Amino acid sequence: MPITYRDAGVDIDAGNSLVSRIARLAKSTRIPEVVSDIGGFAGLCNIPAGMKDPILVSGTDGVGTKLKIAFLTGVHDTVGIDLVAMCVNDVIVCGARPLFFLDYFGTGKLSVDVGEAVIKGIAEGCKQAGCALLGGETAELPGMYAEGEYDLAGFAVGVVERAAILDGSRMRAGDSVLGVASTGLHSNGYSLARRVLLDKMGLKMTDPFPGIDGKTVGEVLLTPTRIYARAVTACMSELGADLRAFSHITGGGLPENLPRTFPQGLGARLDLSSYERPAVFRAIQEGGPVEEAELLRTFNCGVGLCVVVAKGSEDKAIRALEGAGERAWVLGEVIEHGSGERVEIRS
Repeated sequence: MPITYRDAGVDIDAGNSLVSRIARLAKSTRIPEVVSDIGGFAGLCNIPAGMKDPILVSGTDGVGTKLKIAFLTGVHDTVGIDLVAMCVNDVIVCGARPLFFLDYFGTGKLSVDVGEAVIKGIAEGCKQAGCALLGGETAELPGMYAEGEYDLAGFAVGVVERAAILDGSRMRAGDSVLGVASTGLHSNGYSLARRVLLDKMGLKMTDPFPGIDGKTVGEVLLTPTRIYARAVTACMSELGADLRAFSHITGGGLPENLPRTFPQGLGARLDLSSYERPAVFRAIQEGGPVEEAELLRTFNCGVGLCVVVAKGSEDKAIRALEGAGERAWVLGEVIEHGSGERVEIRS
C-alpha cells in the first residue's frame, strides 16, 4: 500500500484548515497600509503616507519556557499576546509605529484547535499594538517536539521618521527615569520561576498563588505581557523634546536593559522603594530563596518599561502614561557615570 505524507506524521488537510481559520483572525487586525491578504507567498504592506524619511525597524523574539505553563494548564490563547508583546515592545522603544507582525508556529503533530487558540492570542496582541498580522508559517514536524508541545517565534516591523528616532542622544545628567508597571513576569525568567515555584515549593497549576487572592498559580504565570504601544505614542505626542528615551525591561532586568539606551558617560540611580514590588516576585525570592541581585538581573521586578524625561516634565509624562492606561511613577534619575555599575540600585 502506498505511503502518504499523513502516514509520515504530516496532515496537510489539518494545516489547510488552520490557515482558513487564521485568515479570519488576521482580517480583524488589518490596517490601511496592508496590501495583501493571508494565503499568498508573502505579505505586502505600504509605508504610511506622508512620511518624509521613513526608517524601517525590526525585531524578533519568542515566548521561551512560559510555553511550558501553557502546556501544563491547557490554556493556549494568551501566549500569542506574549509573542507579539516581546517583539513589538522592542520595536517601539526607538519611537517606531508597529506596522505588521509575522509568526512561526512549529509542532510535532498539529492540533487545529490549539493552533487556532495560539493565533487568536497573536491577533489580540496585534490589535493591542495597532499592527497587522500580515502572515506566518505553521510547520508540522514529526519527531521534533514532545507530544502536545509547540514552539513560537515572532517577527515585528515598524516605521519611524529618521528625525524622530529615540536613541538616547538627548539624555542629560539630572533627567528623570520613570517606571511603568509590568503585569507580572512578562516572558522572562520562567526557567527560574518554574524551578522555584514548581520544583522547590511543589506548587501545582491549580493551587492558589501565595500572596495573591483569587488567583491560581497557572493564572498568575500566564498573565500576558503588557504591550506598551499606546503608552509610547502618548509620550511622544505630549512630551516632544522633553522625551529622552524608552527602555523595554526584559531578560537582564533593570541593570542590563537601561544601559542599552544610555549614551557613554551616563548611568542611572534607581530607588526601588518608590513602588511596591508585586507579590509574584516576592514569592519567587522567598521560595528559592533567590538573592536580590539575581532576582533583579533575571526579572523585570514590576517595571516593564522605563521612560527617561527631562527634569521638570515628570508630572506631564505620568499624566500621559496614565491616560494611556498605565501606572507610572518616578523611579530614579540619570547620573554621570565614570566606572563601576552603570545602574545604581537602592532599595
